[in-house]
Amino acid sequence: MDLALILAAIGGYLSGSIPFGLLLTQTAGLGDVRKIGSGNIGATNVLRTGRKGLAAATLLLDALKGAAPVLVAGALAGRNAALVAGAAAVAGHLFPVWLGFAGGKGVATGLGVLIAGSWPVGLLACATWLASAAIFRISSLAALLAFALAPLSAWFLADRPFAFMVGAVALGVIARHHGNIRRLLAGTEPRIGRKKPADAATEPPATS
Repeated sequence: MDLALILAAIGGYLSGSIPFGLLLTQTAGLGDVRKIGSGNIGATNVLRTGRKGLAAATLLLDALKGAAPVLVAGALAGRNAALVAGAAAVAGHLFPVWLGFAGGKGVATGLGVLIAGSWPVGLLACATWLASAAIFRISSLAALLAFALAPLSAWFLADRPFAFMVGAVALGVIARHHGNIRRLLAGTEPRIGRKKPADAATEPPATS
């Protein structure tokens, strides 16, 4: 394998594995975000601390840690390295070595990768999430629809290698929503603005 691709994979993974939600809440004196709400490290669970600013910062930083490796690797080593770095960044968020490979859902990081890799595809995915959230009022469903449709939009709006990378990212994000999918099928997934039932506290209900 080309050295540039190996370095892109390592750099992307390390960038994606930075647990900004955990770091921000601990720095703010709020303790371990994994011990509240869903136990997730993403923006949705950070919001449960009541600190909207921290949640917004987590969302932005999680997106940037996906976009940055794509842009840097692309500038230094070309398109293939950018694609490898993007996929690795999402893998880093899903399975961060620093947290025993128990990470977040990959939505914000994945969207950052999509926007950096092909802004029309990324913006369409964001628009799909927003429209679905407005219609169905279920955050996880909005994320699932956005990432299920992203490979298709990438196929038509970007190049084929990017579409395959987006497909891999989408599979990872969707797989990490397995608990949400079970609740959606059972009709018990909480809607936006409603608190999660106590008996589902160990399953991340939303997206980050």
